[in-house]
Amino acid sequence: MTDRPTAPELIEAVTEFVAGEVLPTVTDQRLRFRTLVALNALGIAYRELREEPVPELDAAALAARLRAGDVRDGDLELLKEHVAARLRISNPSYLERYG
Repeated sequence: MTDRPTAPELIEAVTEFVAGEVLPTVTDQRLRFRTLVALNALGIAYRELREEPVPELDAAALAARLRAGDVRDGDLELLKEHVAARLRISNPSYLERYG
């Protein structure tokens, strides 16, 4: 037996409500902007729950190694995949446009 609604389903329902029923009625520009920010945050949370986890990357250690001139095969590919995985969650349209 599955517990319903799931977290992604709840986020999707709130997103649809706010975007479809609340946002069209907001006339105050500051409140409209903040509502759009909230919708963006809900989108990020939704994608984070739906996507596979982003592999951990010790960015500080990698950056230190690269600054020291220790560049290894696969570093560029590792960085590209890490950034792409993060963008799939935070801003997939950017990845589609520039990826």
